[in-house]
Amino acid sequence: MDNLVRTDFATHFAAAVAAHRGSAFLEGDTLNALTMHTDGRISVTWAPFDHIFTDARLVVVGITPGRQQAENALAAFKQAIAAGASPAEASRRAKYVGAFSGPIRNNLAAMLDRIGVQSLLGVRSGADLFSPGPELVHFTSALRHPVLVNGKDYNGTPDMLGTPALRQQIETHLAEEARALPSALWLPLGPKPVPAVRHLATRGLIDPERILEGLPHPSGANGERVAYFLGRKERAELSTKTRPEPLDEARERLTAQITRLRLAA
Repeated sequence: MDNLVRTDFATHFAAAVAAHRGSAFLEGDTLNALTMHTDGRISVTWAPFDHIFTDARLVVVGITPGRQQAENALAAFKQAIAAGASPAEASRRAKYVGAFSGPIRNNLAAMLDRIGVQSLLGVRSGADLFSPGPELVHFTSALRHPVLVNGKDYNGTPDMLGTPALRQQIETHLAEEARALPSALWLPLGPKPVPAVRHLATRGLIDPERILEGLPHPSGANGERVAYFLGRKERAELSTKTRPEPLDEARERLTAQITRLRLAA
């Protein structure tokens, strides 16, 4: 299947991005030109995250792109347009700018191996999913286009399903991705994207058995929880900030879930 991109958005906003002068895109006239929706303290801004890698075996779901991630993607989009790329191709090139790399990617790959994802997907290691070549991981967000609340990155408040403008993103953009990737595993990063993914499952767009809930967020700030999940740190060595029971439960549940999927394949 060919890769998909919402060329209507990319084409519509290409001129505004190409005409931008200065450093930050998300300010002044360019911010106004890229703003898709405003509702009181909430604003939704376009950035080139529309491309869907339809060969992906794993979908990694965050909350919404942050301002810095959006700035990096817009800069890559502008550079591609200036080099003669079509808006669709520029969007494809911008898609993975700022995607997980380094320790975060290593932590995520190791946790996928710990629950057996590599055996289900027929790769040697979770790290192979991120290797150059076939685009086997699709990075996205519950809210695909950057959401700002009072000018700051959205952090889960107000509730995305209880806010019409945010719920619409889930039921249009994230639903589009679910339809394009019916056989992929869905991995929400942390608890905040989970309601969006579950919402699409209740609508029949995602198989609940293919949603991997409970992995610790792979960020460095979460290092102790990741280390315990991976068995690299003993329970007795944990600080009072880390509760081992939810991590034990998630590890056992996810391992059993992957085993069921593998046996049913």
